[in-house]
Amino acid sequence: MSRPSTRASVIAAFAAVYVVWGSTYLAIRYAVQTMPPLLMAGARFSVSGVMLYAWARARGAPRPTAVEWRVAVVTGVLMLCLGNGSVGWAEQRIPSALAALIVAVVPLWMVVFDWMLPGGERPTLSVIAGVVVGLGGLVVLVGPEHVDTNGPVDIVGALVLVAASMAWAFGSVYNSRGARPESATMSTGLQMLGGSVALVASGLALGEGHRASISQISAASWVGWLYLVTFGSLIGFTAYIYLLKEVSPAKASTYAYVNPVVAMLLGWAIAGEAITPRTLVAATIILGGVALITVARQPRVARSRSRVRVAE
Repeated sequence: MSRPSTRASVIAAFAAVYVVWGSTYLAIRYAVQTMPPLLMAGARFSVSGVMLYAWARARGAPRPTAVEWRVAVVTGVLMLCLGNGSVGWAEQRIPSALAALIVAVVPLWMVVFDWMLPGGERPTLSVIAGVVVGLGGLVVLVGPEHVDTNGPVDIVGALVLVAASMAWAFGSVYNSRGARPESATMSTGLQMLGGSVALVASGLALGEGHRASISQISAASWVGWLYLVTFGSLIGFTAYIYLLKEVSPAKASTYAYVNPVVAMLLGWAIAGEAITPRTLVAATIILGGVALITVARQPRVARSRSRVRVAE
């Protein structure tokens, strides 16, 4: 993915982010059954980061500069530790359906941050409409009866999820503008290494080290973890970082709408979960929102802005 971009490579990257990340919901569910969530994620990204860094160097990528390391570490901490890791922690206190709705506002935050940062461009009406339609489709998909917790919502968990979605969104926009290696593989590897250190430190600080026991990890958890390393990290995350370089953050963030639909389809195909007419209607609305965002014309100023770096 360090080669010049083509329409086919961008489409392939979108397909990877949409389908692969949608399938990781099932893999995470199996992995955390017998693995502490933060340490599991830290181990996942450390292994993936080392592999990507070694592969990039073997393919001739130069050593990253100090500035590139700084941008990568900040991005990794924002996206992988504060974003990805916090969601896993918060879902111990918040129902997954409600968590999905809170985290699904990532595209909205990305549009806001991309506009607020220096050199930002006001989002078009088509992008705004796509964000609103996509969120509406997710509300239909989840349904009020699934969000109902039969009690007060855990405020701490909800606030952590809001902060997690903001951290992921800001990290994505920051990465799309910051100084980074030409190789998407090298850039992804650096971010995973930085994020993995923060995840492991957070896990140990929260006492996960006392609950970690390799001998007690089930075969299903190992399979889930290996899937997350190979497909979720090596393929999915690399494709996402590539998209942040080639398309607008709003378009790259459409995965947040498509992933729940993919997850439900996989649940139907693998776990025998039912697909209702409401699911089909919601999927249609969500895809309509994605279409509005992806076909939106990017202003000329915004396209030239993609060359501007805020972290030189």
